[in-house]
Amino acid sequence: MENEHDAYKPAQIAALIESAGVAKARLPFGQMLTLAVLAGAFIGFGGAAYLMVMTGVEPTGPAKLLGGVVFSLGLILCIVGGAELFTGNALMVMAAVDGKISPTELLRNWGVVYVGNAIGALGLAAAFWASGMLALPFGETAVKVALAKTALTPLAMLAKGALCNALVCLAVWLTFSARDTTGKIFAVLWPISAFVLLGLEHSIANMFLIPLGILAGADVSLTAGLTNLFWVTLGNLAGGAGGVALAYRYAYLGGKRA
Repeated sequence: MENEHDAYKPAQIAALIESAGVAKARLPFGQMLTLAVLAGAFIGFGGAAYLMVMTGVEPTGPAKLLGGVVFSLGLILCIVGGAELFTGNALMVMAAVDGKISPTELLRNWGVVYVGNAIGALGLAAAFWASGMLALPFGETAVKVALAKTALTPLAMLAKGALCNALVCLAVWLTFSARDTTGKIFAVLWPISAFVLLGLEHSIANMFLIPLGILAGADVSLTAGLTNLFWVTLGNLAGGAGGVALAYRYAYLGGKRA
């Protein structure tokens, strides 16, 4: 007999994620957009915390690990607080492949959530600009991060985006195994800390970090910023939907309806 405190098994997680994908696809527009705006701001708060940790220190492994731990705040807020995050919603492809939601419903969610995430991230960047914090060393760190992200080649953006969202979707997957808040927080912590430690690329985080760097004085053009978002977004979809979601769907649902 299954104990109510036991973690859900992988096959159960797959079924839970498909059910969650159906619920996400059927959200009313206003609710979906509101939750997406919140998620963009939540990831931005994680990004801001990361910048503060990295201010005044060399970007060594231990410092980046600590930065990854505090950056995890963003996904923890999304998962525990409840919000719609584009990168995590790559897992909805499982429900689409099994015919539980239509391609139109999937693309509607991705489109609305992506735009909502951008609104939340940009709004938070504007709030930090208004706070005066960008005139402090915090702003210098934001400039360095924005310049580094936009200096990557398209191939590097694509590859780093794919690797990043594989870890993000694994984090989301692991949260479905947990039955309590503490378990969900620890499930998020290690995959997200790893992607930050490794210097990978997250499209929604970049919606906050690159504009924040520009507001702080980074010599980054709109074209450079949008180019980063284009390639990183494609990579995020490839790593999350094409990698984690389809692999787990094949492994644990075996091509059958859950």
